[in-house]
Amino acid sequence: MLTFIREVSPAIARCELSYLNRDPIDFTRARAQHQAYRAELEALGCDIRALPPLSGNADGVFVEDTAVIVPEITVITRPGVESRRGEVESVAETLAPHTRLARIGAPGTLEGGDVLRIGHALYVGVSGRTNAEGIAQLKSALAPFGYSVEGVPMTGCLHLKSAVTFIAPDTILVNPAWVDPALFNAHHRITVAAEEPFGANTLTIAGVTLVSADYPRTQERLEAAGIATRALEVSELHKAEAALTCMSLIFE
Repeated sequence: MLTFIREVSPAIARCELSYLNRDPIDFTRARAQHQAYRAELEALGCDIRALPPLSGNADGVFVEDTAVIVPEITVITRPGVESRRGEVESVAETLAPHTRLARIGAPGTLEGGDVLRIGHALYVGVSGRTNAEGIAQLKSALAPFGYSVEGVPMTGCLHLKSAVTFIAPDTILVNPAWVDPALFNAHHRITVAAEEPFGANTLTIAGVTLVSADYPRTQERLEAAGIATRALEVSELHKAEAALTCMSLIFE
């Protein structure tokens, strides 16, 4: 799987925050955790390509927010905060040789962390970063390829994929306090451990579900359901209101 990542910016301590208090971020440790993340993706068969570094863009490592990828087309987003819009063009230029491109335009806003795909259905969190116009533009871009796009209400977290992620072939991992599990077309629903509200963000590659080492009780629930998991240490990146899906763009 062709996979794009971007190195951690030395400016990460200035990242945007919406739901977390600002804690000091150890850049050296954050970079090491990101390198371990890259190594894990490579071990699972990802063909890693590096996006151009953006040393002055504090959130530049969180590349998921800059694009929504389906096999037929990639939609380049328009982030909901001005400080992140400078990340987008380098992504568009790097992805252009690999895919057809569409773009979200003003006044629409859309961030990839708000987009959950289950087959040909895309669920988009109506959040502080993604608005109704952005969702409408995404729907228009994907409709010719047979995809449905539906806005879903959420609360309590930055992005939809902080509240729910999909684990193929038919399972969601969800925090029901932040989003209604009944909104999603999946046969099986696993809820996060109550003491781990941020545990729903996982990344499944080649039949292995990556989970944050900060959420061992939630990992136990996945294992009990027969899902193969591996834990990754991403504690410094969590301080930037980030999680596992945030740091890669994957062509399946």
